[in-house]
Amino acid sequence: MALFTKEPEKNPKIQPTTAPHASSTSPAPAISTSPVAPRANGPAASEGRAYLDRGSKIIGKISFEGPARIDGEVDGEINAKDSLMIGESAVVTAQIRAASVSIAGKVSGDVVAAQRIEIRPSAKVSGNITAPVLSVQEGAQFEGHCSMQPEGIREDRKVTVFPKEERVAQAAGGLKQA
Repeated sequence: MALFTKEPEKNPKIQPTTAPHASSTSPAPAISTSPVAPRANGPAASEGRAYLDRGSKIIGKISFEGPARIDGEVDGEINAKDSLMIGESAVVTAQIRAASVSIAGKVSGDVVAAQRIEIRPSAKVSGNITAPVLSVQEGAQFEGHCSMQPEGIREDRKVTVFPKEERVAQAAGGLKQA
C-alpha cells in the first residue's frame, strides 16, 4: 500500500460505492505529510510548515526547523527554531522552546521564546513563561511566573535567598523601624 509515496499503487483496490450523496463527510487527516492544498485553518506542507492535526498524539521529544502548528496532543518536550502555533484544540504537556510562540489551546509546562509569546483568549497556560515580549489577550488564563528579560541578562543576575528565620526577622525589623 502506497501511503506516503507520490507514485500510484500498481494494483489499486477498488472499493464498492453506494449511490452518491450531495452531503458526504470525510475525516480530516491526522498528520499532514505530503504537499496538499492548504486547509482552511491549517498550513500547507508546500509552505515548509509542520502540522500536527487533531486526533494525533506524540509522546517524547519533537523538534521543528521551520514554522509549525500543533492542534493535537503532545506530551514531552518541543523545540522549534522558528514560530510555533498551539491551536485551540491542542493539549500540550511539555517544556517549549521556540523563537516565538502563539498559544490558543491548553499548555502545561514552561514556555521560553527568544522573540515573543502571545496568549490568545481561548488559551489556558499553566507554567512559567520567559520572553522579551509578552501579549496576553483578554479572556486568556495564565497561572505561573513571567520573566520578560532576555536570557543573557537573566543569567547575569545574582539572587540571594535568605533562610526563613532571617526573612521573618528582617520583615519584623522593617515593621518596627517604620
